[in-house]
Formats: sequence, structure tokens, C-alpha cells
Amino acid sequence: MNARQLDFISALEGLVAPLWQRAAAPVAAVAPKTDALPDLEEMARGLLRGIGCTTLANAVQVRWHARLRTTAGQAFYAKSLVRLNPKLMQFGMEEVDKTLRHELAHLVARSRAGKRRIEPHGAEWRKACRDLGLANEKRCHDLPLARTSQRIRHRYECPNCKHSYDRVRPFRRAVACLVCCRAMARGKYDERFRLVKVK
Repeated sequence: MNARQLDFISALEGLVAPLWQRAAAPVAAVAPKTDALPDLEEMARGLLRGIGCTTLANAVQVRWHARLRTTAGQAFYAKSLVRLNPKLMQFGMEEVDKTLRHELAHLVARSRAGKRRIEPHGAEWRKACRDLGLANEKRCHDLPLARTSQRIRHRYECPNCKHSYDRVRPFRRAVACLVCCRAMARGKYDERFRLVKVK
């Protein structure tokens, strides 16, 4: 092997190694905590304990999630997890605090509802918002985060009331019409009102 070939292989290793290292490293879903921000998980625990949700307070997790683009935050009840968009930091601590409370209200509302089905931004969520100090909270933020338009690919219809529901992604489990379930099944899932895919 001559000197030219060795130089080529060395250069190639220099390109391949960083790619391999990046592929092996886990995707950075959690932004590092900064000194400028308080411990959001401790803040969340304090807020939840303040309204009597001690079980949820002990389990709650708060994470920065770099993959969020247009969404300010997300709440996952099954994991007691709140994810926040790192771009919130550019709007100041007040906006971070407001979004944290908004997402915590989703966890509180679901926790209080037990097995009963509730609307994501319904009366239970609004009450939880008030309890957490957010009076008249809107369901969506009005922050200047880049918006994306996604094509509606799926449409579902209630076989009873014929109301249709448009979705970007398909439902992953059986879902029934909440209005009909509330009116005729005391808010519990009823197979008679299972949404049917029409598109």
C-alpha cells in the first residue's frame, strides 16, 4: 500500500468515525438544564402537592424535548411525564411556568377522572388549570413558533350521531364518540358508538 492510499484511508476514517459515533449515541431528546432556570421537576412537585395531588407529585417527570417544533409542551398521563419545547426559554421564565402548569393540568384532570373518559381541554382540565393558578387558560398557545400544515389523511364517523372526526394519524386503538358515550353510556366506552373509518 503506497503513501497516497494510506492518506486516502486516513481521510476516510476521519469522515466515517464521527458518523459512527453519532449513530451510536442516543438521540438528544432532553436539553441540558441551564443555571438560569429553576429545577422544573421540583417546581411541578410543589405545584401538585399544593393542590393535594401527592401521588402524582411523587411520580411526575419534566423533560425538555428538542424534537418539539410547533408544540409548546406535551403531557403523557400513563408516564406522569411533561415534555417542554426548549424554544420556550427564549420567551422567558413566565412562559415556561405557564406552559408547565398547562401541561400539569392535563395530568391532574386525568388523575382526578380515574377511568372516566374526559375531553382533553374540557371542564375537568379547565378546573385543574384554575387550581394551578391559570384562570381563563386557552387550549392552544399563541407563541410565534413556526407552524406546519399537515394534510388530513384519515376521517372517522360516529355510526350513531354521524359526527365526523378528521385526523392526521390513524387511531391506534378503538375509540368511541365521546358525546354519544356521555349521553347514553354514562361516559363509559360503548362499542355501539365506536368510530368507523370512512376515509
